Amino acid sequence: MFGGIDPKKMQAMMKQMGIAQEEIDALRVIIECEDKDIIIENPSVMKVKMQGQENFQISGDIKEVDKSESEDTTKEDIKTIIEKTGCSEEKAKEALEASDGDLAEAILSLS
Repeated sequence: MFGGIDPKKMQAMMKQMGIAQEEIDALRVIIECEDKDIIIENPSVMKVKMQGQENFQISGDIKEVDKSESEDTTKEDIKTIIEKTGCSEEKAKEALEASDGDLAEAILSLS
C-alpha cells in the first residue's frame, strides 16, 4: 500500500490515528444476494475499526452461484441420493448438508 514503510511503523501510525486492525481466521465467506450468492473460498479477512465503525476487507477465490441454479441442483441431488440409497428425503437432505453439498460423499455416507 505505502511502499518503503516498515509494517511495524505503519501499525504504530494507524494506532495513533485510532485505527485498529484484526485478522479473522475464516474458512469461507458467503454473501447472500437476492438473485445469487457470492462465495469466497480461502479468504483473507481483515476487520478494521475506524472512527467508531467496523469494516471488513475480504479477498480470496471468488465464485458466484445463481440461486435458481443452486436450488434446482439441490433438488436433483436429493432425488439422486434417494434413488441410489433408498433413504427418506429428510435423510438425503441431512446427508447432503453434512457433506457440504458433495453428492458422492452424501451417497457413500448413507450406503
